[in-house]
Amino acid sequence: MREIIFYKMASGVCPIEDFLDSLSAKHARKVTWVLQLVETLEMVPIQYFKKLEGTDGIWEVRIDFGGDTFRLLGFMDKGNLVVLTNAFAKKSQKTPTSEIELAQQRKTDHLNRGRNK
Repeated sequence: MREIIFYKMASGVCPIEDFLDSLSAKHARKVTWVLQLVETLEMVPIQYFKKLEGTDGIWEVRIDFGGDTFRLLGFMDKGNLVVLTNAFAKKSQKTPTSEIELAQQRKTDHLNRGRNK
């Protein structure tokens, strides 16, 4: 079992909550359903959750709904904790480098702030 939490900036802003609030009710329900799979399934199918190759431990939650594709990026912390850092509507085959870099920056920020508590 995994636990999913949403990254919060030092200011308290939560990018994942903002993203979810921007979705239609149908899209939000599908994202929530996939997040429940990630939390509850021991072996999550790769179509929903996978580690991005060539990154420093960045994982991708994958949501496809009709013709829409969404990705939530994050990282594993303390074994079974998934920290989601950013989300976007995917428009191309390849995950944008800028989104991966943002996830990495937020991972570093989260881990550094956790150590300074």
